Amino acid sequence: MAITTTTAMRGPMALKDWAQLLLLGAIWGGSFFFARIAVAEIPPLVLVLFRVAIAALALHLYLGLRGLSFRLALPHAALFFLLALVNNVIPFSLIFAGQTELGAGVASVLNSTTPFWTLILANALTSDEKLSWNKLAGIALGIVGTAVMIGPGLLAGLGGPVWAKFALVGASLSYAVALMIARRFKGVPSPVIATGQLTASTIIMIPVVLLSHGTANLFSASPPVWAAVFALALLSTAFAYILYFNLVASAGATNASLVTLIVPASAILLGFLFLGERLESFELGGMALIALGLVTIDGRLFGRR
Repeated sequence: MAITTTTAMRGPMALKDWAQLLLLGAIWGGSFFFARIAVAEIPPLVLVLFRVAIAALALHLYLGLRGLSFRLALPHAALFFLLALVNNVIPFSLIFAGQTELGAGVASVLNSTTPFWTLILANALTSDEKLSWNKLAGIALGIVGTAVMIGPGLLAGLGGPVWAKFALVGASLSYAVALMIARRFKGVPSPVIATGQLTASTIIMIPVVLLSHGTANLFSASPPVWAAVFALALLSTAFAYILYFNLVASAGATNASLVTLIVPASAILLGFLFLGERLESFELGGMALIALGLVTIDGRLFGRR
């Protein structure tokens, strides 16, 4: 059944939506720095638990300071657990499993297909986010741009088992489903949605970590690693998800999913600006294609068909 709304067909994104999208892409691109440091000493599933638990605690404190009641989330408890599964638990697990066999380049390209799956689901399940030539062409340009930007790293990582590639595609599909679910929280403030999702993710991840790792050495990481964990949880999770759910409510699921096209470009630019990494010509070309794809989706520069 289609998700019906009273909203008219969505036009081009407003300037504030573009600002939120670019900021979200930059923040999630920066999360690779923090995760790279943290995963050196903390197992992936344990890192997921710390990430969602610290972020959930921070957001509960934020709600208290803002005077927002978490009771607004309680009537939607079942939906929050479903959102936690498809937006955190399942995709994180699939991505970790797939990356044990695949290079980062292939993983990034497969993850960038999220807007494609979101567009298909939105067309089938919603009344205000339908297929258009602008969106199809723009998303195709974005995926090609991501592949070009990864360049030699993509070519070097094209091998690997089929199951690992399907795991990354499965994660992208899971994120697309999550965007459809996020649309259903009508009238619930974005901070409450973010808090509810991360609280449910924490409840799910606690038994997973206890069964897989026990309690030994859970808190044995060094201070620099803990600093990376807190940056990952507070900036790249708590604050980022407030932006994310606000963007879903304001610009729609398809437009919000475009952040997956921006994240790889953001990570490469941050490496160039702050880590002294070299910016190659093919990376600039890929970023240009992504930018062209985003402009095409927006529809202002090119006439809509």
